[in-house]
Amino acid sequence: MKTTPDERLRELERRAHDEMARIEALCAGWPTLGDEDRDDLHSVVICGAGLSGLSIAFALKRRGIRSVHVIDQSEEGREGPWITCARMQTLRSPKYLSGPDLGIPSLTLRSWYEALNGADAWEALDKIGREDWMAYLIWFRRTVGIDVENDTTLSSINQAEGGLALTLSKGDGTSRTVTCRQLVMATGIDGCGGPRIPTMVKALPKSIWTHSNEPIPIDFLKGRDVAILGGGTSSFDWAVAALETGAREVTMFARSTEMPRTEVLAWTNFPGFLGHFADLPDLERWRFAHLYFNFKVPPTQEQYDRARRHPGFTMQLGCGVCEFSMDGGRIRLATANGNHYADHLLLGTGYEINFALRPELTGLVDTAAVWKDRFEPPQGEENAMLADYPYLGPGFELTPRYAEAGWVSRIHMFNAGALASLGPISNGVTGLKYGVPRIVSALVKALFIEDSSRYLEALAAYDEPHFDPGIDEDVTTSREVLA
Repeated sequence: MKTTPDERLRELERRAHDEMARIEALCAGWPTLGDEDRDDLHSVVICGAGLSGLSIAFALKRRGIRSVHVIDQSEEGREGPWITCARMQTLRSPKYLSGPDLGIPSLTLRSWYEALNGADAWEALDKIGREDWMAYLIWFRRTVGIDVENDTTLSSINQAEGGLALTLSKGDGTSRTVTCRQLVMATGIDGCGGPRIPTMVKALPKSIWTHSNEPIPIDFLKGRDVAILGGGTSSFDWAVAALETGAREVTMFARSTEMPRTEVLAWTNFPGFLGHFADLPDLERWRFAHLYFNFKVPPTQEQYDRARRHPGFTMQLGCGVCEFSMDGGRIRLATANGNHYADHLLLGTGYEINFALRPELTGLVDTAAVWKDRFEPPQGEENAMLADYPYLGPGFELTPRYAEAGWVSRIHMFNAGALASLGPISNGVTGLKYGVPRIVSALVKALFIEDSSRYLEALAAYDEPHFDPGIDEDVTTSREVLA
């Protein structure tokens, strides 16, 4: 009998719950200590309900952690970049990589896709489309039962007695303060800073330029001449989106004379590197990270070919822009090849690490250590960009710049800012299966050790009966008879 996709998904969900039951995936809760039910106190708050946030929430659920509160600034179903500012056709990572399923077969992307489209469709698939990926994450969140408070922004982080005081702001302008023991910043590629905007561009009217992280309706570029700054992967995503929405001409300007051809994540994807980068001495981590960032991310072959096939697309490699100005309502780009004019400027200029760019992190600028506070590279191996990355502990925790700021170690940066300290295991699918167990182990350890004295008291008072000898209290034992 033929079944519908909805029926097949319901059967898949049933199988997933059965698999979890068979392997004790959801372990028993911890002994209660009396404060688990407070609405304003949470063991862990996770800021961000995208791929990383959902994966960590599920992993904490599997470890029996109560009171995990997940927030996200977006409305439900629009968490992460996939259907907001992302413009590529597909994910860049291979379809077979393990994601938030954490080893449960029926929770994998493959199982979900096959339930909807069949096994043959999966075999024919090259990479998963970004909209399908978003649909999968929505299904995953519902299936494993993760509650998210959407339309909620983390506005500030402060020290509180026994934890952190978080100001949560809602879209309607209201706010409230909650307390948590541990905080996870699962905030993605710009989670430790923001978009990199060249100084020259900042001087232009904001209405004529857009960074790749901005969720805009791309169709406003129809019939316009567009300039793109940068030649990396996001620039090609911009180019394809603009061309296919009807832009008249798209010209890409890049300082590099050659296109990058190597995807560095492909080399790093082995257990030694992803699993134990964090265990290396500082000097080796510094050198690996320096080499890592020397690799520029190439566009996907599909996006590159789509752009190059379009008659309105032009690349100017080895041609940086030395000056921007306005000329009669249009942008003038002064380059080594002469002046170029455009109606709108698109930026594929990446992101920078700078706590001051994120309102919730500004209070940590002077309290959390960065690499230049803890490590001095050998002469000739300096790297100003790396020096500004946060210096994290083995569980993604911030480390204090001075002793009195020890409270910042309750904050865990599971985002792009962790790369220098822990490697590429917290920003994307590739390293997820290494990053999630590491941070969850650190969170569980911190929660238990901090309350170990209370658990000791709970053990001393423990009297749950597990055995009934079936003997009345007034029955004389054989030992008493012999006496």
